[in-house]
Amino acid sequence: MTGTSSHATELRRTCDERTAPTMRTTPVLGWIPNEISLVRPHAAFAPPRTARYTAEACATIVQRRSRRLLMHANAPAPLVETSLLAAQLGEPDLRIFDCSVKLVPVDGGVRPESGRAAWAAGHIPGSAFMDLITDLSEGGSPLPFMMPPAEQFADAMGRYGVGNGTRVVLYDSGGHMWATRVWWMLRAMGFDDAAVLDGGLTKWRSEGRPLSTDVARYPTARFTPHPRPELFVDKETVEESLGARGVRMLNALSADEHAGRTGRTVRPGRIPGSGNVPAMSLIDPATGTYLPLEILRKKFHDVGALDGCRIVTYCGGGIAATSVAFTLMRLRAPQVAVYDGSLVEWSADSSLPMEIG
Repeated sequence: MTGTSSHATELRRTCDERTAPTMRTTPVLGWIPNEISLVRPHAAFAPPRTARYTAEACATIVQRRSRRLLMHANAPAPLVETSLLAAQLGEPDLRIFDCSVKLVPVDGGVRPESGRAAWAAGHIPGSAFMDLITDLSEGGSPLPFMMPPAEQFADAMGRYGVGNGTRVVLYDSGGHMWATRVWWMLRAMGFDDAAVLDGGLTKWRSEGRPLSTDVARYPTARFTPHPRPELFVDKETVEESLGARGVRMLNALSADEHAGRTGRTVRPGRIPGSGNVPAMSLIDPATGTYLPLEILRKKFHDVGALDGCRIVTYCGGGIAATSVAFTLMRLRAPQVAVYDGSLVEWSADSSLPMEIG
């Protein structure tokens, strides 16, 4: 559902039922109808609970509220539509970032390259480029894209203009996984006012929306980290979890990579006992957007990932795994973590088991 009319329909239902409870809320950018529960709009826009409103009145409220929609403090991962972002371009507290990384095939593997050149050639107006390779990966680590220390991350975010009182929209040029990687890192550092653009640059282009080559420069900010260490796990934690009841490992790589028929790591295959939900299977190939929640829910239900267990997602290098983790958060899975080193680290340790087939 998109556009003001669909928001009005949902809000009219809410207004008529008059059942929204009073709960603590936090401001974020966007809301997709039927994905989360809208509890109570901002006080400036909230209708009296005893009133009934026409569709036109509700539509007016939605238009005013679209500048800053409200969700539960513990809401699932926010996913923002291109139409909502387009309506808010230029707002002073809004920060938009292209997080794209290009994977270049080389010698049976891939070499990551910055997506800055593609961003410079044309990007969503007002967006800046966020460099995962140079700014948001742990310096000196032998593993790619590892979560940096809190101080390094906070310094980088401050330079990008991300801090208290700002809202962030993240996008990439396809597949969502680079945007969800940054989203997951922000969440791990206690920053919740971030959203992923559904369909990313692909959908934005397909809708004929404008592109820009202007360089956006946001004012520097103070980013104060509040780490949530439980959102990332290390090799030792994964090893200790092998065979443990109440823990479910999920591989975000393709079915062929999961089975060991192909692979780009030292040893092919998967961590023993893992289920498989490929990150790209979550995406509608026709639109580049995430599939409807009911379809996504079935995918995870079929691998036993929605039974209340602790879930650890992984992939090759901790990137695609964040798209799976992001989706699980949207599905309200209670405990989700990403194995940061993933198979690049695991497969290189010959003392650790791998499964194939």
